Amino acid sequence: MIAFLGLGRMGVPMAGRLIAAGHTVAVWNRTPREVPGAEAAPSPAAAVAGADVVVTMLSDPEAVSEVVRAALPGLRPGSVLVEMSTIGPDAVRRLRGLLPESVGLVDAPVLGSVGPAAEGTLVVLAGGRRVDLDRVSDVLRVFGTVHEAGGPGSGAATKLAVMSALVTAQVGLAETLAYTDALGVGRAALLDVLGATPLAGLAERLRPVVESGPFETRYALGLAAKDLRLATEGPGASQTVTAAARDLLARAAAAGLAGQDLTSVVPFAASRAAETPAPKEVRAVDPPSVPATNGYYSHAVRFGDLLFVSGQVALDKDGKVDGEGDMTRQSEVVMENLGRILADQGSSFDRILHIRTFVTDMDRLPEYAAVRSRFITGEPPASTTVEVGRLFRPGLMIEVEVVAAL
Repeated sequence: MIAFLGLGRMGVPMAGRLIAAGHTVAVWNRTPREVPGAEAAPSPAAAVAGADVVVTMLSDPEAVSEVVRAALPGLRPGSVLVEMSTIGPDAVRRLRGLLPESVGLVDAPVLGSVGPAAEGTLVVLAGGRRVDLDRVSDVLRVFGTVHEAGGPGSGAATKLAVMSALVTAQVGLAETLAYTDALGVGRAALLDVLGATPLAGLAERLRPVVESGPFETRYALGLAAKDLRLATEGPGASQTVTAAARDLLARAAAAGLAGQDLTSVVPFAASRAAETPAPKEVRAVDPPSVPATNGYYSHAVRFGDLLFVSGQVALDKDGKVDGEGDMTRQSEVVMENLGRILADQGSSFDRILHIRTFVTDMDRLPEYAAVRSRFITGEPPASTTVEVGRLFRPGLMIEVEVVAAL
């Protein structure tokens, strides 16, 4: 049996391919969706119970971490998790740390959009141990052509490298089309000329946008912005051209285009909004993905390119302590909340500048440190740790606040 977690634009047709190939499939999605021929499960743990292969196709590293944690109680020893989202190699390493040793892991992000997903013509970039790759090779071939990239994390790394080239090139061409307007050169004429160059394929992809406007969403601009953000972290920080494309997409997403197709960057690049950075204003941030505050403070405040995140604690949506007496559990809840807030604003753990931690018992610090190292895997940020007599709610053992770059 195969469990498929995540039924977005790509997930539904990919799960459908598995069913058409004769596999028994259980599916789960945060917002329940039905896939003909699949059994809909009420939770990730229920979906993976008894599954030999578990496929995740989710939006970002934080979503993958959250869903896999929820699935852990149901994972069967000897099963293999196939992570097909675009989350980068650092997140794959963190995922490996979450999984029991008895569960295999293959990172296998894909190239292609909704059409190829339905047709089974995606390009699958697979990384993992030989024994794990062999066990899921037949499943991966259902989705399209499989390219084995190497060991664990190599599929995720290859995907970021490819997106650095493809998305940056598309953003660059969008700006070039805007440049032709300033020169008084017709866009269609420019595309005709580019059709005789190595950029012919990309030029033809954008021709319908020039003639009639952006496509129906196939690859959301917000996801493209996320992909370039991941690609410009860690070793990718030296990619200055890709970083410029990332910033333009971030401005487009902030202007309300996150849910539109990436091709909507063409009209955006021609607009004044693309040329002028957003003004630096103080803005409160309260993502719906974390339990609401009591109304006397905001989860974070954004100013320019900086995000100031309030101290996060292990309280559930009902205001009760999650993991009373358990430093590891409270630390996990805190770091997961931080991850959701950072992701909501286009940042990540790798962009934390300073982290300040308050603990009620310094002797329990190693438990927190073990959890923190699973989330912060790159260069360590500036850090302050303070022991306090108590926190604002009895039973709380830890509170963490951060300042991060956007």
